[in-house]
Amino acid sequence: MLYRFIKLLVGLGIRLYYREIKVKNKKNIPLDEPLIIIANHPNTLMDAWMIGHICPRPIHFMAKGTLFNSKIKMKILSSLNMIPINRMGEGKTEGVSNQDSFQACYDILQEGKTLVIFPEGSSYQERLMRDLKSGTARIALEAEKQNNGQLGVKVLPMGLNYTQAEKFRSRVLVDVGETLATTDFLPEYMGNSGKGVRKMTEQFRIRLEQLLVNSNTKEEQELIDRIADILQSRYTKEGAENANSEIDLLKRIRNRMDDFKVTEAWKIEEVRHVVDAIEWENDKLKIQTDFLDRRFRSTMFFRQLFFSIIFVLIGVPFFIFGMIHNAIQFYFIDFLIPKLTKDIEYYAPLAVLLGLVLYPLFFGLFTHFVGNAFDLMFWQKVIYFVMMPLGGLFAYFFHRYLRHIGYKWKYIFLMIRQKEVVLSLKAKREKLRAYF
Repeated sequence: MLYRFIKLLVGLGIRLYYREIKVKNKKNIPLDEPLIIIANHPNTLMDAWMIGHICPRPIHFMAKGTLFNSKIKMKILSSLNMIPINRMGEGKTEGVSNQDSFQACYDILQEGKTLVIFPEGSSYQERLMRDLKSGTARIALEAEKQNNGQLGVKVLPMGLNYTQAEKFRSRVLVDVGETLATTDFLPEYMGNSGKGVRKMTEQFRIRLEQLLVNSNTKEEQELIDRIADILQSRYTKEGAENANSEIDLLKRIRNRMDDFKVTEAWKIEEVRHVVDAIEWENDKLKIQTDFLDRRFRSTMFFRQLFFSIIFVLIGVPFFIFGMIHNAIQFYFIDFLIPKLTKDIEYYAPLAVLLGLVLYPLFFGLFTHFVGNAFDLMFWQKVIYFVMMPLGGLFAYFFHRYLRHIGYKWKYIFLMIRQKEVVLSLKAKREKLRAYF
């Protein structure tokens, strides 16, 4: 019961936090057999929540034993289907036995349930596949061995691709791969357990890398992200604003960079110079680079701006309502999170958890005081309570819209007064686009 309630609550939180959660090949998720889901681990608790959100079956997942350092924590976290594991370098938590935890995993699989494991072990927000721990393969093979190869454990790889994992209203693409049958590796495991585990773990790596935008170094990842920021555009045929297109663009850039390394390594440095030049020039002009893909027709722009001004004038009262009822929580959470952790991987899950507590709390306080002050009836209080989060979302999008209009005005004035400068920036961007 607690698991279902938390899943519903957290599901609401992550749907509000991320603008889009796209799942590719969801049909690959088995519904009625023992299953281990493996995934990359860039976003701490959010990764488990994301898998639990999209998986139709309840999931059980392993978590570091230090979280279970009291009896009450042990009871609560266990009721949420979390299994403690003592990790190397973190010491042993009292009451946590790895042997018991592994046996719990075997029991879960024997009951035909779903186990989630992040074989990288630790969580870092980067597009680098770290060394995979062998424990996942060992659990799958040992569970199969205990049942004489009759259990039928499947391992399902999932690629968690966040466009900007810590950023509010960014996008997520979950790419679901095809299952691996544990029995395919069991004969080798029976003959040489270490060799069988290594072979299966290597397959995990191959399958996961196919589902991810996987860079080789942090410097390469940073350059790929910078290129994508410049080339991403809502005004081109292939530039639709969705998780699929953003991740496809990142993969295309990564693949071309890999090609350059093999055939024309000098081009990577050339690309870096072009990116530096575009960013330097764009910093001076302060416009959105995707405006460069639009054909400039002054009458069309001024007509759009006229209707935008009408919309802004109508929307201001709703924006003020949303700000009054949501700004305190929004900015307090934004202030508090860096105080609670220096690790960017924890920003998104902390924001969701704090938001699930603070927003309803403040909405309740507003309802109480305003309801008493104006002697509102119960149904009026309900409407008022519901309008507050809706007003907050409107205020957020309205603020973004104002920024967009500001960029549009700047672009128009630049095209009128400094057209040559804008065309020069556009030429550099087209040169960069030609590489990819």
